[in-house]
Amino acid sequence: MEDRPPLRSYGRTKARALKPRQAGLVEALLPHLALPEEGAVDLEAVFPLSREGAELSPLAGRSWPAGPDEGLAVSPDGASFPSPVASRHPLPSRGEGAVCAAPLILEIGFGGGEHLVAQAAALPDARFIGVEPFLNGVASCLRHIEESGVQNVRLHHGDARDVIARLPDACLDLCYILFPDPWPKTRHHKRRLIQREFLADLARVLKPGAEVRFATDWAHYAEWTLELFTRDVRFAWLAERAADWREPWPGHVPTRYEMKRLGDCAPVWLRFVRA
Repeated sequence: MEDRPPLRSYGRTKARALKPRQAGLVEALLPHLALPEEGAVDLEAVFPLSREGAELSPLAGRSWPAGPDEGLAVSPDGASFPSPVASRHPLPSRGEGAVCAAPLILEIGFGGGEHLVAQAAALPDARFIGVEPFLNGVASCLRHIEESGVQNVRLHHGDARDVIARLPDACLDLCYILFPDPWPKTRHHKRRLIQREFLADLARVLKPGAEVRFATDWAHYAEWTLELFTRDVRFAWLAERAADWREPWPGHVPTRYEMKRLGDCAPVWLRFVRA
């Protein structure tokens, strides 16, 4: 009996027709930023380095507006926040001729790309991979990339589980899962992204000490996620007081979806570390 593909953990993949500018970015810019569709993801090929150790961007040579100050993330309303990974993941030195792998950060379901691009602008020496199945969201993210000038983001239009399966072992420093599809009906819980099998796959690609940051505004999904992570010996919950799950972590950049407050509770913020 052949293995069945996993159930989709997301709903629709496209809404209204793309605007001409968005369609142009999908056609012209996305191919330069997209992960390979098949085979193991070669991070050195995806994020190539020059002989001096500097990142070689597929966007090099284009004229970009200046991004925000290093160490700051910028929300959609223009407010600046301290970068959430600047202190926890200091960037490796590339001096003395040594070439070190920069931190690798994954965002699963980046929506319109506001958070992803703001964090990439805050940490230009880190590497970011964003995955989103919704084509309109990918197009929105491409617009943010073009306008901000960030050159350290790569994208995948599709299922995050496909990307994780092709990443090398112990490569991720941080993974964001912000407001994933809650699938609130009981008969649809099997479609939620957070499942035992998914945690096993995620644990494989996280470095020891790497962090998973999960947010939801659906109470049952928060309980569901907390139970699965705390039952898995490969993860530890980082909360020490109520504020740790009631307030966003320092440097969080609000997204348009988050600000709509479409769930049934105030946002819940969960942080887990890979043992």
